[in-house]
Amino acid sequence: MHRRRRLEWFDGANYTLLVIVCIIMLYPFVNVAAVSLSSYSAFVENPMMVWPRQLNFSAYEQILSHPILLSSYTNTIIVTISGVVLGMFLYIITAYPLSKKHLKGRNAFLLIVIFTMLFNGGLIPNFYLFRELGLIDTLMALILPLLLSGFSLILMKNFMESLPEELEEAARIDGASDPYILFRIVVPLSKPIIATLCLFAAVGYWNNFFNGIIYIRSVENWPLMLFLREIIEGTRMQEISGGGNMAEAGRNAVVPETLKYATLMVVMIPILCVYPFVQKYFVKGIMLGSVKG
Repeated sequence: MHRRRRLEWFDGANYTLLVIVCIIMLYPFVNVAAVSLSSYSAFVENPMMVWPRQLNFSAYEQILSHPILLSSYTNTIIVTISGVVLGMFLYIITAYPLSKKHLKGRNAFLLIVIFTMLFNGGLIPNFYLFRELGLIDTLMALILPLLLSGFSLILMKNFMESLPEELEEAARIDGASDPYILFRIVVPLSKPIIATLCLFAAVGYWNNFFNGIIYIRSVENWPLMLFLREIIEGTRMQEISGGGNMAEAGRNAVVPETLKYATLMVVMIPILCVYPFVQKYFVKGIMLGSVKG
């Protein structure tokens, strides 16, 4: 009985700690959403609000109607979808042969993959390479640098190693070829790790900020994060808000903070919507992809 009571106290303390951590992590998101939907006077009265006051959609109207946001959104969606689809195809066709222990030179290939996780050519050589390839100020400059990751490749290789070999042997007895086995047997069984790596890649492309600064020159090719940077730094705030003294504009005025918070919400919501669809695969994919070497 005493042991059971101690376990109950321990579980209660764990749940309490988890609730506190969840509240701490959730509060910034709730505050951003509340401020973005509130009026100027409500924001001045309580910048730390957790519930919208004096509901106002002016910030969203101005942000969503801005042409730079629309083009940036389009560029980011194109880059994200293209990078995820092409990257998954390359992961699959690379990880499958590496998962076979009888592959000649397998250890050498894996050493090369691990080497790329520790060292890279550096910023300046990469910039000169992209310039010589004519990729500066193109969307391909945003896709190629994040296309393959050694860590993700090893996760997928380990997951495929964990699949029963008997399935492939039975398919070969029935006359199935290697491409048929890969795309009709192995890939359907690898949905957990594919969904997990798709999430990793999608978040990486969506939040990619540094490559846009280095390789993109024209506003028309901006990814979404460069537009967000302009809003946060205030360089285009006057253009979007239409100028004027916001403190004197009255109850329905849109101040820089509400524009910034509204932009943050517009940027965050699409990628957050992806999580519920891959959550059931996420833990399984990570666990099975990391236990074998």
